This record gives sequence, C-alpha cells and structure tokens, in this order.
Amino acid sequence: MVEEQDKLLPIANVGKIMKQILPPRAKISKEAKQTMQECATEFISFVTGEASDKCHKENRKTVNGDDICWALSTLGFDNYTEAIVRYLHKYREAERERAKNQSKVTATSSNEEKAKESSSHKTSKQTTSVQQIDETSSGPSDLRALKKGKSSLTNPP
Repeated sequence: MVEEQDKLLPIANVGKIMKQILPPRAKISKEAKQTMQECATEFISFVTGEASDKCHKENRKTVNGDDICWALSTLGFDNYTEAIVRYLHKYREAERERAKNQSKVTATSSNEEKAKESSSHKTSKQTTSVQQIDETSSGPSDLRALKKGKSSLTNPP
C-alpha cells in the first residue's frame, strides 16, 4: 500500500521553493511547509486530471505540455496559462537548439571516425605511425578545446 507521504511532492523541494520568495532570514514552520505541500500536490493532480480526461476523449495515452495549458485555461487559471505557454515555447526552442547542436557534434564525431577508418587501410608501417601519433597526441577536437579554453562538445566549431 502506498503511504500518503509517497503521493505528495517532496517537502524539502516545497520548502526550497517557498524560501525563494521570502526574505533571507525568514523562517517557515513545518506546518506551513506541509500545508503548501498538500496544496501544491492537489493543484498538480487537479490540472493533470483535467488534461488526462481530454487525452482519454481524444484516444491518446500521453499528456503533453499543450494539454496542461489547455487544462489550466479550461479550469479558469488564465493567468497561469499565459506564463506556462511562454515557458513551454522557450523550452521547446531550447530543446530544438540542443538537438541541432547535438547533431553537429555527432556529425563531427562521425567524420573523425571515418578519417580514422580510412587511415587504417594504409600499409602496416604507416598504420603503426598513425597509432603512435594517436597514442601520444590529441585529436582535432581536443586541440579545439585547448585553443578556445572551452570544451569542443559544448561549443562546436
């Protein structure tokens, strides 16, 4: 059986969020944290339940961000809806940018692997030289990191 505490948001997280809005020396009672914990959990369940009902009616199994925005609006939380829609838009932009950058890193890695593969088809003497160089020196991506002072994975050329 699942205990009631296991159904609630972690109280430490709730306390941290509450402290962010209060003055630095303000204290929060355990009772206040527990009350907010129960309210926040109930609010999330209420909105998610509405979004889930919409998905069920549309024969979908996955609740997405747009469903949450729709539920907030339907339930009369228009002030929250506007903020969540803006956040969702920024989040999706950041994810697209991250995916684009990840594909650049993958393409660079793939090109470096192809270069290594083509060099391995040379004579055994040349292959030995290439292996010695590979063991003693950095690859092109490592040199970029040293020149720029940053990781080449986080800042592709």
